[in-house]
Amino acid sequence: MYEGKRIALVIPAYNESKLIKPTLENVPDIIDHIFVIDDCSTDNMAEVVRECGSKDSRIELIQHAKNNGPGQGIITGYKAASAANYDITVVVGGDYQMPLDEVDNFLAPLVKGEADYTKGNRFIAEGSAFKDMPKLRLIANTMISMLTKIASGLYKIFDAVDGYTAITKEAIDAIDWNKAWKGYGYPMDFLIRMGAYGFRVKDVPRKAIYLEGERQSQIKAIRYIIKVSPMLFRGFFWRLTIKYVFRDFHPLIFFYAMGFLFFPLGILWGFYLIYVKISGMLISGPSAILCALLIITGLQSLMFAILFDSQESD
Repeated sequence: MYEGKRIALVIPAYNESKLIKPTLENVPDIIDHIFVIDDCSTDNMAEVVRECGSKDSRIELIQHAKNNGPGQGIITGYKAASAANYDITVVVGGDYQMPLDEVDNFLAPLVKGEADYTKGNRFIAEGSAFKDMPKLRLIANTMISMLTKIASGLYKIFDAVDGYTAITKEAIDAIDWNKAWKGYGYPMDFLIRMGAYGFRVKDVPRKAIYLEGERQSQIKAIRYIIKVSPMLFRGFFWRLTIKYVFRDFHPLIFFYAMGFLFFPLGILWGFYLIYVKISGMLISGPSAILCALLIITGLQSLMFAILFDSQESD
């Protein structure tokens, strides 16, 4: 237990027979129960988990009948932890990238009532990932984090792809996880849902671990961006609808609407005027003024909408 709270650990894993053992062997005593979610692995990971379970009674293996993705693995763990009435559920990967000796840093803000969901940020820790993370992954991480800020409305978070998290039982029970993203990209989708339901999210500094010679992340940077970008786009509009229309109406929705209408119209009208000019025809003063007004009004509306949106997440 931690400060009188019962703590569960969820480890979604797929084909992690080499790294699941050191992960389980380094779980601290403050964790009351460990749910290992085997996402239909094709190696001998399940046997390794059972061997570890024979030495640590906290370990419980849950096996999926088919491969559903890491997001579904976490959701399965969330539901199991909530059903067993654990107060807080921590999530780490089975690839030994997430230092469990730092888990109390994730728990403290939840216990103190400062947040409902904590997540790792490898860029604000001592010896940050700016130095150690491969450059392509660093660029991809930065791009996705910026998009996630806008999609989730959580403008104070970074390292959006980090899967080291902790969540309260109240937040687990409030969210409809059946509609959540099941595959890679789940951290951003979960953040969007936190933002939509008004839960407080806090970044926690944590060390980045890269073991030389071992396969760890199964994510390809460019493919990852291409796959999750449409999800972030849809999630942005879903969040606006849930948070600012159904749950608590806010006029910033009109600023977003004006921005998304006027700015693209202004850009299209500008290209049309360029075509007219190239064709040798004259451009009237009112047409040029209209183009400028559309672009300026649209851009200002978007900036005001983002400003109000960020203030709502404070």
